[in-house]
Amino acid sequence: MKTLIIAGGSGYLGKVLVNYFKDTVEHIYVLTRSQTTNHENISYLTWDATTIGDWTTVFEGADVLINLTGKSVDCRYDQKNKDLILSSRIDSTRILGKVIELCEHPPNIWLNSSTATIYRHSLDKQMGEETGEIGTGFSVGIAKAWEKIFFSFNLTKTRQVALRTSIVFGNGGGAFIPIKTLAKIGFGGKQGPGNQKVSFIHELDFARSIQFIIENHQIDGVINVVSPTPTTNQVLMKELRTQLKIPFGIPMSETLLKFGARLINTETELILKSRNVIPTKLKQNGFKFQYDTLKETIEHLLEK
Repeated sequence: MKTLIIAGGSGYLGKVLVNYFKDTVEHIYVLTRSQTTNHENISYLTWDATTIGDWTTVFEGADVLINLTGKSVDCRYDQKNKDLILSSRIDSTRILGKVIELCEHPPNIWLNSSTATIYRHSLDKQMGEETGEIGTGFSVGIAKAWEKIFFSFNLTKTRQVALRTSIVFGNGGGAFIPIKTLAKIGFGGKQGPGNQKVSFIHELDFARSIQFIIENHQIDGVINVVSPTPTTNQVLMKELRTQLKIPFGIPMSETLLKFGARLINTETELILKSRNVIPTKLKQNGFKFQYDTLKETIEHLLEK
């Protein structure tokens, strides 16, 4: 691979991918709103994610485009934030599609973020790409609109993949750091009922799965980027306590979680929704996870 473009690549997952691909890709272009210093084979291009600008010149003849753009959902769902969560995803996807349409030699593949939250709350049924049941509510509506605009482009020269990604566990950002902190200060018990499913993936397997999708040309459409072994919130917190050698953890009731969510300006849905998602397409196509289980994932992250 010669040229990789990562839109919205200055966030946590973008940094994971830049670090993973920097030694094997000739040049990485990161589209970002924030100014960042170029180094070695990584260039940062300023864009506003809504209008065509000088950043578009790198698309001609590029190999891969990955779009990770979108306002974080770790916020209160007031109307202003709801509008920004939706518009940041729709506008960026629309402008990228338009740029690809203008290319004589467009990127070979366009991977666009989506979310495993698109599936319904499920305590029993595992959600694969073909058998999963789409849910309802604000977050699901965002995901559906996101995928709709992405697949509205009829790109004959560019393979399209929507990444229905679960919670990515890593030490550089995301959900793992705050839940580890909760366990360390004594609040490592179950959160809410505790039986809600947690679909996760180790950050290295996230990056490896992206490489696998790029290299396997038969893969397209929607892909669940999750580990093959969903756990529960209660098991997750217990495993953390065990590996951190913390003998007890105070549970947090749903009422307490709602109060706490208001204090830190977030929503309880991020913790209480049961995400029971499995990577059917990745496994069918032969992808091998390096960290299959929760135990292996946490062990490795705590070693680092």
